[in-house]
Amino acid sequence: MTIYLEQPQTHDLVGNVIQVAGVAGGAFEATFGYRVHEGHDEVTGSFLAGDGGGGHSQFQFTVDVTGASFMLDRLFVELFHTSPENGSELAKVAVPVVFGPKIVPSYQTYLEHVVMAGETLWGIAAKYYGSGNFYHRLVAANPGTITNPNLIQPGDIIRVPQGA
Repeated sequence: MTIYLEQPQTHDLVGNVIQVAGVAGGAFEATFGYRVHEGHDEVTGSFLAGDGGGGHSQFQFTVDVTGASFMLDRLFVELFHTSPENGSELAKVAVPVVFGPKIVPSYQTYLEHVVMAGETLWGIAAKYYGSGNFYHRLVAANPGTITNPNLIQPGDIIRVPQGA
């Protein structure tokens, strides 16, 4: 059995409704499980993919995490098949994502800002949020791009989370 997760990708910025898509198959009764968690709370469920006899097919579904009490801005989206023999999770795929509502209240979307020579995260935050004090939002939303808040490079594309 295999699971290929195409969406979300590592460090994608997600909201309260997470789109999940990919290809899976080869599982008993074509049933797979999912879990979205951050260590304190989780949302779980199941989905169908393949034909239950070894065939593979595309899958797509949404996970509404609005009611979850997540404490962190980093979540994991996990997909797996549960073994009918012993309940173990097989072919597990786990992808870390960034949870926008923990970064910006009423998170809806993000803008992309291309860093120009001489810019700082403080200045970019002031431009979009009215205060440089919110630079931490930019750091949290861009773990794959910003590894050191004091070192951003011209041409870097910074995601700027936006609220409603």
